[in-house]
Amino acid sequence: MFQVAYEAACRALPAHRHQFSPKKFTQPQLLACLVLKEFLRLDYRGLAAHLADHADLRDRIGLTVVPHFTTFQKAAQRLLASVPGRRMFDAVLDRARQDGTLKRRVPLAAVDGPGMESRHVSRYYAKRRSAGDSDPARTYAHYPKVVFVVDCKSHMILSAVPGRGPASDLVQFGRAWTQAVRRARIDTLLADAERVHRAVRSHGVRTIIPPKRGRPTDKPPTGWWRRVMKQRFAGLKRKYGQRWQVETVNSMLKRRLGSALRARKHPTQCREIVLRAITHNVMIVRLRVFYRAT
Repeated sequence: MFQVAYEAACRALPAHRHQFSPKKFTQPQLLACLVLKEFLRLDYRGLAAHLADHADLRDRIGLTVVPHFTTFQKAAQRLLASVPGRRMFDAVLDRARQDGTLKRRVPLAAVDGPGMESRHVSRYYAKRRSAGDSDPARTYAHYPKVVFVVDCKSHMILSAVPGRGPASDLVQFGRAWTQAVRRARIDTLLADAERVHRAVRSHGVRTIIPPKRGRPTDKPPTGWWRRVMKQRFAGLKRKYGQRWQVETVNSMLKRRLGSALRARKHPTQCREIVLRAITHNVMIVRLRVFYRAT
């Protein structure tokens, strides 16, 4: 996995940021180390110590000097920004297409906006806290969330746009959908928000969304696509059942990489969410390469 992340980073980023950099290590090496940190659930100090103890990992990417832990922290701010992060995302998906894990044409994709935990707080602590509180229904006011567009067959994440909840998925859906259609040709999108019909079908993509929003009534829906879904959803219900694949991706992400973020501030949390999505894709590519090798 470490090698896959390094090769993808070499395609996405130049070796050095500018010509006067110290050149002790390269940007792809730092980004591959950040993916390793997320995979092992380490902090920056733990990552530096882990690399110092494992010379075989350093040899895989040609890392001769172990960077200071503050170097990783500053590299995360720079390499996981919008443009470098999208380039790394594209490079990992290109590697997946070369290995046959992901096809350029995606027959079925799904969208969802799960929430993440911003702190390592156990459910037992939250329960005890609510028991002694004057308002038992009080919870945390905000939490980080992300909108995913996922390939239902390979479980690869086509786009990940972080944000802050509680909020509607439509806030980040526009950017997530724009990135997804740029990276793959999607035939059908499965969603749960009816307002995405026009945005998605303007790209020539079919949508399957249950027409359940709004006040219950016996009259047909007023919107065109809602009325079409009302008439045809019974025949599409079996295909819409594949939308649970995006819930599988959410489960894979939280079980393997954790549901709680280590970052505390919102911009840092957004970068960590993008890094986790990249790490998830690298893990799937590495698993595919491993089984082909055996």
